[in-house]
Amino acid sequence: MNPIMSLSVFVALSILLLPLSWDSLKKPRSHGFTRFFAFECILILIILNVPHWFEDPFCSRQIISWLLLGISLSLALHGFHLLRIVGRPSGSFENTTQLVAVGAYRRIRHPLYASLLAGTWGVFMKDLSPIGLVIAVACSLFLFLTARREEGENLARFGTEYAAYMARTRMFIPYLC
Repeated sequence: MNPIMSLSVFVALSILLLPLSWDSLKKPRSHGFTRFFAFECILILIILNVPHWFEDPFCSRQIISWLLLGISLSLALHGFHLLRIVGRPSGSFENTTQLVAVGAYRRIRHPLYASLLAGTWGVFMKDLSPIGLVIAVACSLFLFLTARREEGENLARFGTEYAAYMARTRMFIPYLC
């Protein structure tokens, strides 16, 4: 994809993301604010790496990439399902009325952000470039900040129940971090 086309696609897709994030962008201390920038980083990575998506399909970096993308998809589907069924959201799926601590949420607090992390690094693995590395690291930082901000919001919503949940679970990867 030529640079003008890439920029056009980025701007068009960013414009589509804006309505979904508009309220969050008005609240710089909300988790949605930093999440918007994580989404933008993922979008940039995808646009940069689309030309390399299927090249040399059986090399180790492509296999790792597809594994990470598969983990990303399965965590996202699982996480959304549990939020909808167990979390009993009021309005959007994010406004759960019940703390979800089953399935992936039993071991990690943020399966959906873990999904985005796996997806970010899966897309990065399509073409190992210095600029891609900078963007993947920036995205990871935005996702970490998003998770920390959301934890503050969840502590305010669920109180000591969430504090106890934080003590027994990891942020993104079971048994590690």
